[in-house]
Amino acid sequence: MNFPASTCLLALLCFWVCSEDLVSGLSEDGLALLSLLNRWESSSLPQPIVSTWNASDGTPCSWAGVECHNLTRRVISLNLSNYAISGELGPEIGRLSRLATLDLSSNEFSGEIPWLLGNCAGLEYLNLANNGVTGRIPGSFRNLRRVKSLNLFSNSLSGEIPESVFQSMPLLQYGYLHENAFNGSIPESVGKLNEIIELWLYGNAFSGSIPESIGNCSKLQVLYLQCNQLIGSLPGSLANLRELVKFSAANNSLEGRIPSGFGNVKNLRCLDLSYNPFSGGIPEDLGNCSNLNTLFIVHCNLKGSIPSSLGLLDNLSHLDLSENQLSGKIPSELGNCKSLTRLMLYSNQLEGEIPGEIGLLPHLLDLELFNNNLTGEIPITIWKNPSLEFILVYQNRLSGELPVEMTELQQLKNLSLYENLFSGVIPQSLGINSSLLQLDFTSNQFTGDIPPNLCFGKQLRVLNMGKNQLKGSVPSDVGQCSTLRRMILSQNHLSGPLPEFAENSSLSHVDISGNDINGSLPWSLRHCGDLTFLYLSMNKLTGSIPSEIGDLVKLNTLDLSHNQLEGSLPSELSNCYQLEKFYVGFNSLAGSIPTALRNWTNLATLVLSENRFTGGIPSFLSSLVELSELDLGGNCLGGEIPSSLGSLQNLRYGLISAAMG
Repeated sequence: MNFPASTCLLALLCFWVCSEDLVSGLSEDGLALLSLLNRWESSSLPQPIVSTWNASDGTPCSWAGVECHNLTRRVISLNLSNYAISGELGPEIGRLSRLATLDLSSNEFSGEIPWLLGNCAGLEYLNLANNGVTGRIPGSFRNLRRVKSLNLFSNSLSGEIPESVFQSMPLLQYGYLHENAFNGSIPESVGKLNEIIELWLYGNAFSGSIPESIGNCSKLQVLYLQCNQLIGSLPGSLANLRELVKFSAANNSLEGRIPSGFGNVKNLRCLDLSYNPFSGGIPEDLGNCSNLNTLFIVHCNLKGSIPSSLGLLDNLSHLDLSENQLSGKIPSELGNCKSLTRLMLYSNQLEGEIPGEIGLLPHLLDLELFNNNLTGEIPITIWKNPSLEFILVYQNRLSGELPVEMTELQQLKNLSLYENLFSGVIPQSLGINSSLLQLDFTSNQFTGDIPPNLCFGKQLRVLNMGKNQLKGSVPSDVGQCSTLRRMILSQNHLSGPLPEFAENSSLSHVDISGNDINGSLPWSLRHCGDLTFLYLSMNKLTGSIPSEIGDLVKLNTLDLSHNQLEGSLPSELSNCYQLEKFYVGFNSLAGSIPTALRNWTNLATLVLSENRFTGGIPSFLSSLVELSELDLGGNCLGGEIPSSLGSLQNLRYGLISAAMG
């Protein structure tokens, strides 16, 4: 049926008039909300908003996320948190003048904070966190005198925080401004926040010094200033914050001495001053912080000794003083910290013996004392502590033999003893421990056999025992260790054949060089699909290179030099297209250099010296543009040296002429 054009126009006009009538019946707050809605991308609007925000309603009080006053029917709360709404927050928000709560957190809002938000003078809770809001904090925030909770974290806000903002928020209790791009100094007016309980300013670009006025915030419990660009010294007024529970100023450029006043802050539980260029030592009075649970002062240029007063901290669970220049002995009084679970004193200049009292800590999980000047034996109390999971004491001058008691540490995951003076036989029952993830005994004086069953629990990832005096064979069970990623047994006196590698799909680094291993290369190496580095040089391997090595397509370095290998290079090696270093010098390999090796386009080092290779020097070598070291000496290669080799611009070392028969 066809209608006259005039009829269609009349219907459209009627619809428009009726719609205007519907909207005109909506309250001013409702109109403001609909205006905001028009600024948001329609595709991002959640179903609750689409289905309830109706222009035909008299008020928006039944709309999703909206709450009204019971009597006035004015909007007092707008909560659209976690709706994934995108778009800008328009100036219409300022028309909701009775708002007490505004929560738009965890959406995708962008643009600047509207200046007219300052019209919402009754706001008590403001949350714009976890959005993409940019620009500065508007000066109109000085009108928000009733705000108790200000949440602007995880946005892209920048610029300085106006002094007037903190001056005008006398009721503020919670200020979360972290993870933005604020710069400039922390306003001196922060001292006007008499009610502040938590102030999070971390992860910005604040510069200048910490205001002395911060000491006026007598109710402050949490102060996070880490990861900024703060300079100067820690203000002595911090000692006035008697309610302070957590304080972090880590990752700044603070200097000077750590003030002694922290001992007056009896409620302090967490203190982190790490990664600042302080001077001086650790204040003695920190031992007065009886509630201290966590103390981090890492990489702070601290000197002097560790105060014995820290032994008074009954509640201390995590002590990390690593990466400093602390000297002297580890105080035995630390054994009184019965709550201690993690003791990190590594990379200092500590000396003397490890106190036996440390081993009596009933909850100790993690002991990290590496890179010091410690001497003597590890106390038997440590080897008998059943709670220990990590013992990292490498790079010291510790000595003695490992007691059989260590095999009873059923929770032990990482035992790193490398670069010490340990000796004797490794207890052969060590492998029964089913929790081991990493064993590193490199560069000691251990003798005897490598214990069997080290992968008994099939969790072992790292087995490093190089540079010792170990003998016997490589335990056969390592070939069934599916979790093993790194195995270094180099420079020992190991003998016998290599084990069969049946279930080593995770193995990426193998170094058994510098031993007396004999027999042939097992074809089962093909099962090590992640193998990147394979070092088997300076052994007594015989037979040919199995073609299955070509299945190791992730190989970066293959070193089979100084063995007794014979036969030709299998063409399947060309499948190792990621190879950068290839060493087979000092063997009895023969035949020609396979042209298939032209696939090694990343090759930087090629050493084929002292073998029995014949034929000519292949011209394809000039296509290996990354080649920096080429050694063909001591072979019977005939013909002429290809002139194209002169085009290898990265070649630093080349021995070719001695290869010509």
